[in-house]
Amino acid sequence: MSTAGEEMHALVERLYPLCRSITGDGVRATLAVVDEYIPLRVHEVPTGTQVLDWTVPQEWNIRDAYIADTAGNRVVDFAASSLHVLGYSVPVSATMPLAELRGHLHTLPDHPAWVPYRTSYYKPEWGFCLAQETLDALPDGDYEVRIDSTLADGHLTYAEHVVPGQVADEVIVSCHVCHPSLANDNLAGIAVATFLARALAERKPYHTYRFLFAPGTIGAITWLARNAERIDRVKHGLVLACAGDPGRLTYKQSRRGDAEIDRVMRHVLRASERPHRVTEFTPYGYDERQFCSPGFDLGVGSLSRTPYAGYPEYHTSADNPDFVTPEAMADTLALCREAFAVLDGNRRYVNLSPYGEPQLGRRGLYDSLGGRSDAKQAQMAMLWVLSLADGEHSLLDVADRSGLPFDTVAAAADALCSAELIKA
Repeated sequence: MSTAGEEMHALVERLYPLCRSITGDGVRATLAVVDEYIPLRVHEVPTGTQVLDWTVPQEWNIRDAYIADTAGNRVVDFAASSLHVLGYSVPVSATMPLAELRGHLHTLPDHPAWVPYRTSYYKPEWGFCLAQETLDALPDGDYEVRIDSTLADGHLTYAEHVVPGQVADEVIVSCHVCHPSLANDNLAGIAVATFLARALAERKPYHTYRFLFAPGTIGAITWLARNAERIDRVKHGLVLACAGDPGRLTYKQSRRGDAEIDRVMRHVLRASERPHRVTEFTPYGYDERQFCSPGFDLGVGSLSRTPYAGYPEYHTSADNPDFVTPEAMADTLALCREAFAVLDGNRRYVNLSPYGEPQLGRRGLYDSLGGRSDAKQAQMAMLWVLSLADGEHSLLDVADRSGLPFDTVAAAADALCSAELIKA
């Protein structure tokens, strides 16, 4: 088990109890923890701010909530799990019979031991989520119902972390921070994004990487609205979600389908021989649908393991820290690092000796391969780079067409550049 995997799992466990939503102190507390790992720039956007076709909503905070029987025993208790309250529930303090209370209760009859995750962001409502077996055990009678929450003007909170690159062109890495106690969706995404940022900072990447920690939908829309004048800097992007379950990796392509990030992800997944699946874009899912909306049409795909709604534990209390594994998160992180290494290393070159094959031996290029176990492969990579160095084909094109590893192709290009046979 990798150390990074263990550390990411520990971060998931630490964040799991916090009650997150699209606004509120739970988001701030989550970002404060992430800030201990990577420095964040936190943004607060006031309620009522117009963001594209949306408006920043009122801020929701909750302190306590419960259902108690006539003896004062809490039969449902928010303190035991943040999933027990319908997200964005308005305050309530009442006593009512079970028959009336049932209209405000949410369960999963097909999984009677699990608690569902439910919200009511944009419609004033209140409710509780509980296990079906808990509901079945409740006798008829009166129950005290209390939700100590506030829904008032405040702010929407999101944060950014930037890893500077050699160029100003940006890669967006986005994850949502609005889900409460759900480990795979999306605490694993937060953990992988955090450790990916740390890994990228250890080298000087070619692109500038901007990590976005924001509530789903409204957070991405708010970021896009506030950064419209600099959207042209965003050349590539990746949304991370459901990044920690043991399932195979799944890449959902951008709306374009042929964006460079799509080609990079397809290449790396295929070359790695990991079990995986590549799917077409659909306008439903996570925030790739905001970044890929036709007005922006950014090259942003989405990486997950088992996709949203693709596993029974999705949006239930069974999506807990035991459901995600250090090994799976470490594998997701490794795949991201491999993909961004290709993205950063992908260049187009021009052959400076395009008439006939240049003599590689007298330039010492063959001699430099003498001790390499992959000498034949490296030689073929040089020939392929020379053949396709026409200013139109990228190194990824070379790797895909030749079937050679991208690293081998990139090393060949470096050697040919040093010999002044090609130039970027």
